[in-house]
Amino acid sequence: MCGIAGIHAYLKVAPPVDRAELGRMNDRMAARGPDGSRLWLDAGGRVGFAHRRLAIIDLSEGGTQPKHSADGALTITFNGEIYNYRELRAELQGRGYRFETGSDSEVLLQLYAEYGPAMVGRLRGMFAFGLWDARSRQLLLARDPLGIKPLYWADDGWTLRFASQAKALLAGGAVSADPDPAGIVGFHLLGSVPEPFTVWRAIHALPAGTTLIVDATGPGAPRRYYDVAGALAARSAAPPGDPASARQRLAAAVHESVRYHLVADVPVAVFLSAGLDSGALLGTMAQLGAREVTAVTLAFEEFRGGPLDEAPLAAEVAARYGARHVVRTVDRAEFDRDLPAILDAMDLPTIDGINTWFVAKAAREAGVKVALSGLGADECFGGYPSFTDVPRSVRWLRPFDWLPGVGALARRGAAAAIAAGLKVHPKMAGVLEYGGSWAGAYLLRRSVYMPWELEDLLDPALLDEGMRRLAPLGRIDAVLRGGDALCGFDRVAALETSLYMRNQLLRDADWAGMAHSIEIRVPYVDPFFLAALPPGNVLAAVNAKEAVADIPQPALPPASRGRRKTGFVTPVGRWLSEAAGSSGQTADFSTASRAWALRVWQAGWSGAAAS
Repeated sequence: MCGIAGIHAYLKVAPPVDRAELGRMNDRMAARGPDGSRLWLDAGGRVGFAHRRLAIIDLSEGGTQPKHSADGALTITFNGEIYNYRELRAELQGRGYRFETGSDSEVLLQLYAEYGPAMVGRLRGMFAFGLWDARSRQLLLARDPLGIKPLYWADDGWTLRFASQAKALLAGGAVSADPDPAGIVGFHLLGSVPEPFTVWRAIHALPAGTTLIVDATGPGAPRRYYDVAGALAARSAAPPGDPASARQRLAAAVHESVRYHLVADVPVAVFLSAGLDSGALLGTMAQLGAREVTAVTLAFEEFRGGPLDEAPLAAEVAARYGARHVVRTVDRAEFDRDLPAILDAMDLPTIDGINTWFVAKAAREAGVKVALSGLGADECFGGYPSFTDVPRSVRWLRPFDWLPGVGALARRGAAAAIAAGLKVHPKMAGVLEYGGSWAGAYLLRRSVYMPWELEDLLDPALLDEGMRRLAPLGRIDAVLRGGDALCGFDRVAALETSLYMRNQLLRDADWAGMAHSIEIRVPYVDPFFLAALPPGNVLAAVNAKEAVADIPQPALPPASRGRRKTGFVTPVGRWLSEAAGSSGQTADFSTASRAWALRVWQAGWSGAAAS
């Protein structure tokens, strides 16, 4: 796990790479790589790479980057881990390739030499990299299938720049900070910025599961090599099998994924909540032979002794599997002290990530470098209310899609009721207008604000342009393109995986974890794992969310099964209420999300919209 950056002056008339600019970009990512820092420029000064190293695989100098092929023709700067690199290395050795190090980055170079850009389809892991091919004079940018690791790029028509952080591109000093209305509207609408947008017009997120080739004429269009809906559709074509075999497939898939995610030359810990998903990871680690595992649990002073206190049950699970248990308690004062650092580390505005910030901070204090997280399990196993609510909404409200104007009329009536002081949630105004389509029902479920509410928050011109370019319903619909045969469960899984998980949860795990130099691994977020699972309707039939408890042996304790799902939450809503001088009662999720979104925006990014 690392931080990467690069500059490619692809037009002959462009100025050569500025080493000082590259150094500033690298310095902005110092927390991502405390174990080493290096810059490289090619002899002609047309390409430069930077790398910050967090040493996980091959701790020797052999793992240092940027790394070159033996003949010097290929150079890579790589962020992430390739879990199947040993198998790939053995395959390449069988084809006559020689290796000088034990690093996965060298495997990437040799794999590219054999397969070219198509090599990305053979990788099991999380990755983002830039690879320079001096023979073809081409730069390849690539990002892993599900978007675990970020990659941002900017092109001014002369020179292309890329980095692991959008803020690193700005730190270089040559990329414009002009605001992007689409990204700004996206944040206010959804609580995160949907790719490929950022809040800066010049900076783009390379979409998950795509590659980008830059030649002498500049960057081409990103090429998609992985699609979530397509992958789920292929899985659905397999024979469903009986419930017993489905549970066996589920257990086998989890065991295999965890085994791959334990590949490291340093100890691997786990973030342990009181939920089933992280407990199953710890139990599987123990079953696979991992010993003296550190399990890190986050607790909050406000929750002590109450139903939201995760520590007691997590302690029972840790003891069951012989883990060293570290409980880290956070209070309001620490949150206030850390808030400036949180906003600085937050690469793009988001309403989430606070829990990951503090659990990663606790892991660093405990001497941990790598930790497994249960992130992604809810998207696989149907753990969100959306798996019930969205299909039900479409089923019940689809007839209203055939009655033009009814939804808009109902929204105006509900808005009038709200203005009159009636206690109606603002989203209720859009139920008839949006609830009858998959995209609209999903937007109702996941939005922080609905589109018509943004008129009171954003400049009208910015809002108009942002909504036009963002086209939220069309963007959501595009996720399901090619998935017409998917069952309702898999449709929601595709939406949650491609939108909420990718744009919010994974991005938050990256910036919050790397701010503390912690590599967060996510065994439930793996295309090989998804492909090995039964179809979604079968997962729903066997109640996969609860079946996870039986995967480890011994199984998770009864108390874990009986605990009501609360999510991995923080008392931010209460803290915000107290800061505003109110009673300090815990706000409901929607109210807290809106308050936190406004505070994040005003504290960290509101100047971008006014610049």
